[in-house]
Amino acid sequence: MVPGLPLKNTQASTGDTFEAAVLAGLSRRPRAIPAKFLYDAQGSALFDAICELPEYYLTRTEITILRDRAPEIAALAGPGRQLIEFGSGSSVKTRLLLDSLEAVAAYVPIDISGEHLEATSRRLRADYPALAIVPVCADYTDLPMLPWLPGSSGAAKLGFFPGSTIGNLDPDEALAFLRNARRLLGPGGALVLGADLKKDPGMLHAAYNDSAGVTAAFSLNLLARMNRELGASFDLEGFAHEAFYNPAAGRIEIYIRSLRPQSVRIAGQRFFFDAGERVHTEYSYKYDLADMDALAVPAGFVRTQTWTDPGRLFSVNYFVAT
Repeated sequence: MVPGLPLKNTQASTGDTFEAAVLAGLSRRPRAIPAKFLYDAQGSALFDAICELPEYYLTRTEITILRDRAPEIAALAGPGRQLIEFGSGSSVKTRLLLDSLEAVAAYVPIDISGEHLEATSRRLRADYPALAIVPVCADYTDLPMLPWLPGSSGAAKLGFFPGSTIGNLDPDEALAFLRNARRLLGPGGALVLGADLKKDPGMLHAAYNDSAGVTAAFSLNLLARMNRELGASFDLEGFAHEAFYNPAAGRIEIYIRSLRPQSVRIAGQRFFFDAGERVHTEYSYKYDLADMDALAVPAGFVRTQTWTDPGRLFSVNYFVAT
């Protein structure tokens, strides 16, 4: 195997992309900024903290499933796979697969936060010195190709998309992502996908409105990032995190809400906010198995195995390319 290779960055300028998305998102009605921009280094660290909260059942439940079922996943995948992770974050769950998969040809973590990605890759290289690790700093929803990996070009690929991140995409976006993942993974490819299941709305509300206020800090960090990187003039005390479950759409909806009439200057432009006006930042769709099949089949996958916890809070699914 080849030792770890340097960070690959497929984005010409993350800063320019962020500024353009912010200016476009705040200029339209209703206002919205893509969720991927929540994950700068500070946002990624705050999300890691969210995953440790007692109300946030998703991470610990998925980890338990993966810990218990990783040998079964490895048996389905077979030896010599390239492991491709979409939205890798801290790669905590990835270690459960790396420890169970046989003769992994390479690991390709893909994440939009370059600083966070490189720090995670350094830790993995120290713990898996014989593994070829090729981090890719990119938007995993719009990735044109995977990097060439020396000595492993013929290996079958296993995609990994944990954390119910699929829920952050609306149905059309989720279908487009899965179609692109199917193309990237190629013939013989497979995908391990974590998806949060539909459940009691009270439990969902608590998961996105924690008592310690960490999720609120995560949301408002988007405004702080605009201040840091774009010279914006947001007063964070003038805005609040708002999250609620929309049962008709089957999703959590997350916004940043203006607490008073105010104006903000960003990159030479001024934006006015009414009291109560909201900026949409994120959806988190919840699924049942029929929902997942409705996405997977037209994308070129078939679901061959699903594992859940005893309470049926969360699912880990094995999809095979057709």
